[in-house]
Amino acid sequence: MFNDIGALELVTIVVLGILVFGPDKLPKVIQDVTGFIRKIRAFSDSAKNDIRSELGPEFKDFEFEDLNPKTFIRKQLTENEDLKEIRTSFDLRKELSDVSDAVKSSEAGAAPAAPAAAAAATPAVTGPDLLKKPAAPAPDERSRFDADAT
Repeated sequence: MFNDIGALELVTIVVLGILVFGPDKLPKVIQDVTGFIRKIRAFSDSAKNDIRSELGPEFKDFEFEDLNPKTFIRKQLTENEDLKEIRTSFDLRKELSDVSDAVKSSEAGAAPAAPAAAAAATPAVTGPDLLKKPAAPAPDERSRFDADAT
């Protein structure tokens, strides 16, 4: 219930409690608050048990936490057999390793065909250099820009 309270918040609550209630009444207030929390928990557990008994035996595995949308979606995604089959049939690591093996084998197959001296002198380029900026076209070759058309 109070899982997200940090040390600084706890110290602040204690200091405020001492200032508001005083050091004499603070233990009694803490007892009253813990008793109130116990009663609320007992009431909620009793209500949950009453609802489960009214729903009948077909809902014996029903959990109220499943009504949380995040939990419901997580449960549907992990328990759905079709999704499990899709997830197991598509293995991204296997696909990437197959592609990398194919690239390595094509590089290894192309390297022995060229002489070693020629390969060392000029790098093998199989396509256009994507890192090199294209040359600017001549002024006559430029396409006209129409600001109204865009």
